[in-house]
Amino acid sequence: MIKIVGYSSVLLALVLFSGCGGESRIDNSTVTLDTELREKINGFGLSGDPSLNRMIPSIDDAKAQLGMKLFYTKALSLDFDAACVSCHHPLLGGGDDLSLPVGTEALDPNLLGPGRVHKDTGKSFFDGGPTVPRNAPSTYNAALFDVGMFWDNRVESKTGDIGANGGQSENILMPGSSDYDRVDSLVNNLPSTQALFPITSAEEMRSFEHAELQNGDTVRLYLTHRLSGEHGNNDLNQSQRDAWLYAFQEGLNAPDANASTLITIENIAEAIGAYERSQLFIDTPWKAYVEGNTGVISEEAKKGALLFYSGYEEGGANCVQCHSGDFFTDEALYVMAVPQIGRGKNHDASTEDYGRANITLSEADKYKFRTMPLLNISSTGPWGHSGAFTSLKSIVKHMLDPDSAQSYNPYNELTQRGIEIQCQDVQTNTAHALEQLKINRQKGISPHQSVFFTDDQVNQLVAFLETLTDPCVEDAACLSKWIADPKSSDFTLLQQLNATFQ
Repeated sequence: MIKIVGYSSVLLALVLFSGCGGESRIDNSTVTLDTELREKINGFGLSGDPSLNRMIPSIDDAKAQLGMKLFYTKALSLDFDAACVSCHHPLLGGGDDLSLPVGTEALDPNLLGPGRVHKDTGKSFFDGGPTVPRNAPSTYNAALFDVGMFWDNRVESKTGDIGANGGQSENILMPGSSDYDRVDSLVNNLPSTQALFPITSAEEMRSFEHAELQNGDTVRLYLTHRLSGEHGNNDLNQSQRDAWLYAFQEGLNAPDANASTLITIENIAEAIGAYERSQLFIDTPWKAYVEGNTGVISEEAKKGALLFYSGYEEGGANCVQCHSGDFFTDEALYVMAVPQIGRGKNHDASTEDYGRANITLSEADKYKFRTMPLLNISSTGPWGHSGAFTSLKSIVKHMLDPDSAQSYNPYNELTQRGIEIQCQDVQTNTAHALEQLKINRQKGISPHQSVFFTDDQVNQLVAFLETLTDPCVEDAACLSKWIADPKSSDFTLLQQLNATFQ
């Protein structure tokens, strides 16, 4: 069943924060805090509920259940060594708890989280560090995006209609033969469109071999034939193919349909999208506060909230400039100068990540990344497009003062095994992003100022951000509905990844 939950009239927002300077002019008495916060809440039109007037599937829906089986299967990886869940596990904040992911060629494909490393006998270039160039975004609340998905919005709605989650396929653009070759989506809604791409990425799920599969479309077609057995594909045995046919018949409510009809890339992506869209985690303490329960968050968090919603001229942090609405993101793209680590993503041989410019090929879009939504932020680190920050406080301090990135020390911040080998160019690459930020400031197109906040004020902001987390995402029992059961009768037949954690 689809449940219709409400809808916010406020625009959604973007990346992380900005700063404030000088002495605060905010009155911090408890009564005044609640009064001033209520004025801010009313002024910004907040309801506390970003799901209003949206159609959100339940995890109990048949299509979402099929999507979960597809999300957990290694059969969508050409070498059977990765699954969507390898980098996006519900128990790891909808991500992988790593700065940068290790997708294919992991030493132990079933081991997720900080213990996951790339094997030194892999077919790709091995340097001891992770292979995927960007941090794995959380799948939580995927149904709330209206503008785009991925760090650079390379899957994007043409109109960004609020509440539409991208709209129908003809309203969504996605990469074709390259990131900058834009074509209409094959499927409806942004999460389903996004699901078309990890399976074609060598680092994420595709693998580095199989040269005969020359492009994304041939990979997608091959994988559908793997599950269906069409065109003589015998990667799976008959029992496994029968199990997949039954799963699609059940998930799509088509008990008499055959494999060639049901097992298509469109249905695969739509089902995975339904599973991701069912991950609605918005019942936060802040939502309860907005709805009238003034005692549900601490005084420190209230002070942080007032800083968050107050502009620079009021002595506030002006975070709301980009993190607007009940989803806390405008989904726009900005230069935030998060330190650049990893192998990079670009059109040259450098270790830089050019962000949105990889799509537009415009110098003006270099180093631009999407504003991260802040719901469940305390459970979805590491933070930044490169996972450069491993504590919530450190990313807050950076967003208050991006110019401080010049003194970023990866060896004090990063904890991932093997990642230090990919930090040699961090100072040079980050300096380039900072220079672009300065240019954007001069042109008046950047909302980010670098300003001073006291340690107490930073702690207040962190306390507020912690109220944006739904307790369910920190409760294994609550999350169990989104986790494939290894004891189920079809778990092995469907080649599901049996996750362990370290």
